[in-house]
Amino acid sequence: MAAAFSFSYDQAFSRNIGWVTPAEQAQLKGKRVAIAGVGGVGGVYLLTLARLGITQFHIADFDSFDIANLNRQAAAFMSTMGLPKADVAARMARDINPEMQVKVFGKGVDASNMAEFLDGVDIYVDGLDFFAFAARQQIFAMCATRGIPATTVAPLGMGAACLNFLPGGMTFEEYFGWGDRPELEKALRFLVGLAPAGLHRRYLVWPEAVNLQERRGPSTIMACQLCAGVAGTQTLKILLGRGEVITAPRGFQYDAYRDKLVHTWRPGGYRNPLTQLALAIGKRVFAKALLKQ
Repeated sequence: MAAAFSFSYDQAFSRNIGWVTPAEQAQLKGKRVAIAGVGGVGGVYLLTLARLGITQFHIADFDSFDIANLNRQAAAFMSTMGLPKADVAARMARDINPEMQVKVFGKGVDASNMAEFLDGVDIYVDGLDFFAFAARQQIFAMCATRGIPATTVAPLGMGAACLNFLPGGMTFEEYFGWGDRPELEKALRFLVGLAPAGLHRRYLVWPEAVNLQERRGPSTIMACQLCAGVAGTQTLKILLGRGEVITAPRGFQYDAYRDKLVHTWRPGGYRNPLTQLALAIGKRVFAKALLKQ
């Protein structure tokens, strides 16, 4: 017969102590985090931050689990197929901490509910699908207006690329320069800007899997889990005001396949000559790919 257990916050997160102080753990307990998208990276972000002892979340996702999610998404199981991602993720987080407060935005986040989604949050952690251009652009803009720190960590290949946008620093729009450009242009700017070092590109063995027009690309569980470690650590540092936080136009990419860590710096963001050159090359490569179809 299984032993009966009663939840205790102090006991549940006691192994965090040492890497954080008891006072810092108490601080984390009182923080509120917003995560848009709880699929590939967002779902594991939620569970990572829940295990860190954060107890208040706003999460948004309109999608339901499908078979194609099984290779990488933390809450994707045959038993969850067809179920709303946000509801399943919230249930798993509450199973870690029954005292947790999770506000679920089951229809996703857009202009109609974005203010409510970001209301009272201490940090935004970006878990949106790569191609969710409108929502991402609006959320980061509102974070900048409201002075909310925001971090995005991209699962690229078998690694993670991180950019932080803090109040008073370079904004998402200043870095990427999306404006009202077409979606394919935004996709290229996002891809180039997220990881200027491009550590992942060298071992892409099946390029046909990347199709910006059809909004699809490959992703691995290793990348998603590495992203969660990076995003969780950036969140801890930002919320506790502890240690140096690398902010845009600086970023970094770690690639486990190539065993490399590269720090990047693109002053001027999308206006940087190196970024402009990479964009020009990307456009030519994309144009050639279209001709082959």
